[in-house]
Amino acid sequence: MFNIVNILLRLLRKVEQSVCIAAFAVLVSVLFADLIAREVSGSGLHWSSEAGVFANVFLVMAGFGLASADGSHLRPRFTDSLLPETWTPFLIRLGFVLTAIFCGGLCWYSSVVVVETAAFDERSIRIGLPVWLIQLALPLAFASAVIRNLCFAIYPSLAPVPSTSASPK
Repeated sequence: MFNIVNILLRLLRKVEQSVCIAAFAVLVSVLFADLIAREVSGSGLHWSSEAGVFANVFLVMAGFGLASADGSHLRPRFTDSLLPETWTPFLIRLGFVLTAIFCGGLCWYSSVVVVETAAFDERSIRIGLPVWLIQLALPLAFASAVIRNLCFAIYPSLAPVPSTSASPK
């Protein structure tokens, strides 16, 4: 079972990395095309800012999963020395479980928003895209976090080693 979970986590990471790369490429391409259009014709692409925001939603939500996978998300560390060190393994697992519960709540609530938006058939103003397609990034990202944190709680050896500094690796 450990190997299956490890493969699942690696696959999840690859999907999130691919979404980040694609969303960033779309974001840069759209903004660059808008810049070129503005310089050449004196008028930008009317839909570019909306498309850029949509790409950014996917970029940020996939990045949320990648930060969790790397253990590079923000967390308070001032309480780390308050409890006995022998409690650390339990507290680490508890943290993963509580994070999974919290993200599960966010997943549920964002899913409700997506369903309601789809029921109202809301569309973006400039592109005309159904808004729920963009909003879908939220419950998917939170579901990814639930899966990842539950896997880390069950198999702590698969969890990332927390970084000790705020600086990037």
